[in-house]
Amino acid sequence: MSILAVVPARGGSKGLPGKNLAALGGVPLVAHALRFAAACPEIARTVVSTDSEEIAKVAREHGGDVPFLRPAGLATDETPIWPVLRHALDALDPDGDIFDRLLLVMAASPFRLPEYVAAMSGLLDAAPDADGVVSACDPGFDPVWLCVVERDGRMEHLVPEGARYERRQDVPRVLRLNGALYLWRTEFVRREPESWFNGRNRLYEMPRSRSADIDDAFDLGVAEAMLAGGLVTLPWLEGSA
Repeated sequence: MSILAVVPARGGSKGLPGKNLAALGGVPLVAHALRFAAACPEIARTVVSTDSEEIAKVAREHGGDVPFLRPAGLATDETPIWPVLRHALDALDPDGDIFDRLLLVMAASPFRLPEYVAAMSGLLDAAPDADGVVSACDPGFDPVWLCVVERDGRMEHLVPEGARYERRQDVPRVLRLNGALYLWRTEFVRREPESWFNGRNRLYEMPRSRSADIDDAFDLGVAEAMLAGGLVTLPWLEGSA
C-alpha cells in the first residue's frame, strides 16, 4: 500500500507558543516527526501542512517536503484536523490514484517508534471492514472509576456507570487516544466530510511511556527529562539505541 504521511504544524499554538519549533533533545518537534517518518519504509511521501513561513523554512532545513502553505481558513484555533487532511490529500492526489492510505503524524507526540506504523498497517490489512486504525494507550488511571464532576455542590461520577463499582479492580479497562498516530484508508478520508470519528476505527495500543503529548511547557519539560534520563530513546537521535 502507498501511504501519504501528513505532519500538521500550525503556527499559532496557544498552550505553548511556537510549539512545533520547540526543541526536544536539541531537535525541533516538527523535525522529530520528519525523522520518524523517514524511518518508516511503509511511507511513500511525507509532507508538512503549515500556514507559517518560519515553520516551512525549518521543516525544509530538516529535509521536509512543504509543497504548499495551508490556507488561513484552515489554520485558526477552531479548525479541526479533518479538513486539513482532506485539503492535503486533494492537493497531492487529486485523482485518487497515488495513495491508498493517509497517516496523520502529530508533531507534539515525539516518542513513537517506526515499527508502530507497520503494526497499524497490519491491523488495517486484517480488517477490510475498518476505515482506519488509531493509536491509544493506558491512561494510568480509570476514568470510569476516578473522574468526577461537581453538580449543585455535590460530587458525582463523570461516567454514571462508575457508581456501579465498589472496587477499582472490577472497573472495565479503558484506553485513551494518545494523539500519536492515525492511519486511514484514503477512500474514507475522501468520502467522509465531517470527522474521522464517524468511521469504523480499530485501536492500536502503544506503551504509555511512548505516548507523550506535548501541549504546554510542563509537558515539554517532562518529555525532556524522560529523554535526558534515558527513560526513552529515539533511534534518529545520535547516541540513542
